[in-house]
Amino acid sequence: MKKLAKFILTGTALGCGAVATHDAQGGGISLYEIATPDVGLASAGYAARADDASTLFKNPAGMNRLEGTQFQGGIQALYGSVSFSPGAGTSPRLGNDAGGNAVGWLPGGSLFVVAPIGEKWRVGLGTLSYFGLASDYGDNWVGRYYVQKSTLLGMSVMPSVSFQATDWLSIGAGLNAMYGYLNTEVGVNNGIGPDGQMALKDGSWGFGANVGILIRASEKTRFGVTYLSPVDLDFKDTPSFRGLGPVLGGVLANPRQLDLSITVPQSVMVSAYHDLSAKWSVMADFGWQNWAQFGYVQAGVEAGGTTTMHLNYQDTWHGALGARYRASEKLVLSGGAAFDSSAVDSQNRTVTVPMGQTWRFGLGAEYQLSPKVNIGLAETFMWGGDMSVDQGSEFAVRGKVSGSFNDVWFSITSMYLSWKF
Repeated sequence: MKKLAKFILTGTALGCGAVATHDAQGGGISLYEIATPDVGLASAGYAARADDASTLFKNPAGMNRLEGTQFQGGIQALYGSVSFSPGAGTSPRLGNDAGGNAVGWLPGGSLFVVAPIGEKWRVGLGTLSYFGLASDYGDNWVGRYYVQKSTLLGMSVMPSVSFQATDWLSIGAGLNAMYGYLNTEVGVNNGIGPDGQMALKDGSWGFGANVGILIRASEKTRFGVTYLSPVDLDFKDTPSFRGLGPVLGGVLANPRQLDLSITVPQSVMVSAYHDLSAKWSVMADFGWQNWAQFGYVQAGVEAGGTTTMHLNYQDTWHGALGARYRASEKLVLSGGAAFDSSAVDSQNRTVTVPMGQTWRFGLGAEYQLSPKVNIGLAETFMWGGDMSVDQGSEFAVRGKVSGSFNDVWFSITSMYLSWKF
């Protein structure tokens, strides 16, 4: 019991530290890349690989494959190239400032600890951020009346448990305690003179579940299925304003509270893993995410008052293939490729959340420093290509923004350490 208590207290302290330092992940806005070996596989084998402590999140049932107490911690750097090119359809009164690169560098990290309780039970605690978006277009760009700066971040603490039901089946479940943070700045068209600005900020706790099963078909083959439930983040705030003209200053003197609630999508992942030989292993994924329930709220000032609109999204599908090669007794190399469909049709895409289909290509290397410690370096390159936007109306106060995000890409580099106690 003393060992278990020490494990829980240590894990909680580490978890809180990671939550405090983890920043938003750009672009997608849900990522498989959480500073773990999966970055080098483009997520292939996500729910079936189950050979390090990060399986606590990807498939909690996989914790029963781990021997003894295990820790994994990682850091990563994401760089996003997301630049807008205004087209001829953009309202001339909005100017021609494209806003530059809206994403740039963003840090990230994760921590996981798993420990045995008897022969058939495992418990674990993890902290990570798999959901978020951060963008900064500047105050004067053409889409400033829709968004200037925006941060949407979900940070999760996840206690989990798994049970070895039979020789071939293990089951697991975890609580997803997510703290959501929203911070948005939007330009306000005063009509005459410099723009004003509207700001919205709120934090909210939401709760969900993470459940999974792992099936060992043979010594060389296993299958995993994991389900991540939706998490409701009930954001709400009364807008604050600055720089308003005399007319709008009077109209917006007593603004109403805005409901900005969103639902972090639920998802299902089905994965397979197979050892072809002592050196080669192959793996695959097929997944679904329920973006149709996301319900992101776009807020702004239109016709003399605050306005909100739920943006339209659609469910997405995911597929991945990957392989690992044991180059020597201590060195393992990995690679993979994946595709995710777009969560929004081109006619519904906005500058507020510019999402599209994505290709992923991953490479990684893991080296055994000692029988108890492994270190790894992994890279994923994400290609989004071109994403057209046609938002608003020429006759609206906020005007029409038309153009394209061209050659969108992300680079995610992760370093991690696995330690068996």
